[in-house]
Amino acid sequence: MLSIAATSLPAFTAPLLPHATRVAAPVMKAEGEIGVTPPLGVWDPLGCLAEPVDYPRRDYRRYVELEIKHGRIAMLATVGVLTTEAGFRWPGYLSKSLDLKFADLPGGCFDSYNAVPALGWLQIVGFVIFLELAYGATDPSKEPGDVGGISWVRYDDPETKKFKLNAERNNGRAAMMGITGMMIHNALGVDALFPIVQ
Repeated sequence: MLSIAATSLPAFTAPLLPHATRVAAPVMKAEGEIGVTPPLGVWDPLGCLAEPVDYPRRDYRRYVELEIKHGRIAMLATVGVLTTEAGFRWPGYLSKSLDLKFADLPGGCFDSYNAVPALGWLQIVGFVIFLELAYGATDPSKEPGDVGGISWVRYDDPETKKFKLNAERNNGRAAMMGITGMMIHNALGVDALFPIVQ
């Protein structure tokens, strides 16, 4: 059976397209760049740092800013699961018209997601869009993720700023892995934090 599948496999391979992109060797970023930490150093398993020869250069800075934003959202989501699973809730009503209190919300990723009414999610998404448009753009003269305004200066000392931005990037990566694991546990029908204990 395997030999039949192996002999028919070439029939299912796609032909090379005439406009296929050639990719040059990866141009790695400097070891001292923010977000590049031991033991991995520069780790690019998907080849996102490689320069396509036939197309314009990819916007690496945009990828970095997206990673930081996703990390921040993942950190908020992880803290949200930890606090709701621990039993902490806001006082009062989430929706008075539906007689839904914050105390009625279940813990976990998908359970709490499904319990929030659609109008509540519309408000949350609207608020995030407002933040993105008002404060989300990073000044091109600053490091990606270094946001703040006139009244809020993020770390005057350059070494402290570099350490904090690096810590935020790595904490965001850890939170992305953490919330992914919690979502998988919750999707399998077990507790998001303690999947073995039932």
